[in-house]
Parts: sequence; C-alpha cells; structure tokens
Amino acid sequence: MDGLVPAIVQDAISGKVLMQGYMNEEAVAKTKESGMVTFFSRSKNRLWTKGETSGNFIELVSMTSDCDGDSILVKANPRGPVCHTGSDTCFEEVNTSKTGFIDQLRAIIKDRKTNPTDTSYTASLFAKGINKVAQKVGEEAVEIVIEAKDDNKELFMGEAADLLYHYLVLLEAKGYELDEVMDVLIDRHKKK
Repeated sequence: MDGLVPAIVQDAISGKVLMQGYMNEEAVAKTKESGMVTFFSRSKNRLWTKGETSGNFIELVSMTSDCDGDSILVKANPRGPVCHTGSDTCFEEVNTSKTGFIDQLRAIIKDRKTNPTDTSYTASLFAKGINKVAQKVGEEAVEIVIEAKDDNKELFMGEAADLLYHYLVLLEAKGYELDEVMDVLIDRHKKK
C-alpha cells in the first residue's frame, strides 16, 4: 500500500474504537515525537495531525503493530469529538464510559504490590497484610452505607471510589482477578 498501513485508534480508557486512518514511517515517527496522533492523509498527500484544525487532538498513550506488521493499534486519549461530523467516534458511537480505567488502576495496584515504594499508600496496605486490607474494605463499606442514607452526592461518590479502590486492592492481595468475579456474575446471569 505504498508504505501506508491502517492505524486503528482506540480510546485508552473506554476501549472504544474511535477512528481508522493510515500511517507511514514518517507519521509514526511524528506521532511518537509529538505525542499527538498523526496520519498520512491520502487526500491531502501530506502528514496530518488529528485536531490541527479543530483543536480536537488525540494524545498518544501507546502504539503497537499487529503480529504481521501490517496494521497499527494506537491507544490514545481524545481531546473532544474525534469525527469531523462532531461525533465522539467515526462510527457514530457515544464514547462516555470510563470503566476501562479500572484496568489501568488494577495495573497500578499490581505494580505497587510487586514494586513497592515507601511513599505508596497502596504498597503500605500490602505491607500490613491481608487482615488490614480486608479491614479497610469493611470500613469503606460501612462508610458508603452511612453516606447512602444522606443526600450529599460528593461524599457518597468519594466513599464509592474508596470502596472500589480498596476492593481492587483486596482482590490483588488475595491473588484473584476481577475477571474471575465477572465470570461469576456472567454465570449467574446465564442461569436466569
């Protein structure tokens, strides 16, 4: 394809496919250098950084080629709608889910367990042992129940975030994966 390969751009947090473009070696190099996703525009016959006219840039998170080296997966963070039509994606999908961040958070938690530092709260929980981690989940569960009885969204959301975080730490401390919990939920759903 005259040195061009398809580049699929995926939201690094939501996992949604945002768009597809083409890259050559020069576009790959500029993307890595600038941190902004750059394509080779076949219609303009030049490099084109997504967002150069709209301001809706796409920030590079990672870039890998497939097993055959004939396509590229670009994981990125969009700064606004990606499509020229104003849609979140070029496939007219809404891109609002942030649940993909849980996988990033899980990776950070795993790293804190295997590479602890003195300044990491997460590493300090692991160092205190499973009883302390489980205790923190219990404390956060009680706190979210208390906040649920009131009508302060900010406090409730803070406790919800604390509970989710500590629950993920507990799973890691036990050596279990969130996917295993999802398997249980999926299995239960199938039985309905």
